[in-house]
Amino acid sequence: MRFLLIEDNLKLAQAVVERLQLDGHAVDHADTLDTAEACISVADYDLILLDIMLPDGDGRDFLVQQRRAKKRTPVIVITARSAVSDRVGLLDLGADDYITKPFDFSELEARCRAVLRRQGGEANNAKTFSNTELDSTAGELRFGAQTLTLRNRELRLLEVFYNAPGQVFSKSYLMDRLFSLSDEASENAIEVYVGRLRKRLEGSDAKIETVRGLGYRLVVA
Repeated sequence: MRFLLIEDNLKLAQAVVERLQLDGHAVDHADTLDTAEACISVADYDLILLDIMLPDGDGRDFLVQQRRAKKRTPVIVITARSAVSDRVGLLDLGADDYITKPFDFSELEARCRAVLRRQGGEANNAKTFSNTELDSTAGELRFGAQTLTLRNRELRLLEVFYNAPGQVFSKSYLMDRLFSLSDEASENAIEVYVGRLRKRLEGSDAKIETVRGLGYRLVVA
């Protein structure tokens, strides 16, 4: 998954970015609303983490603009305001969730999972395809009697395929899902990760198929 963090507290931002990257997510950081707009103009995000008080404006105005533009990217607001009226106001403006400062990183991760799960219409974090099950919370791939623990970027890449079985994903799209704007990586990295996932899926009824000149898709073996 690819996240955009809009937060001007650089110490907090660095800690959040590092934690989410450990989970295998690609995370871009913007410390102003102008920078956030620039990021959104060149990349698509699965989730936005939005601070309220920013050097060049109010995060609530940014949220309202996003919703008026019919942009449905989920937004979790990071706020120091704990009053019920403040939290209700954020939800009414179009926020999908909120978390109050200071917060525990495990709670932030759980709220991210919950929002993404709701966005995908899922009841839980486990997705099935053919005789396999991908558990995003546990980071495990299961089929038959096997339970395989996935590395973080393996998990995030496999999530893309499990979210849309049969759909063809180009290397450039997968690059966009797996790496942030600051990461130095080439499309060869996607080939490496796809190769790893193919080995993980050996013995199951699922496989990642190459569609020549277009990309990859998850199909029944």
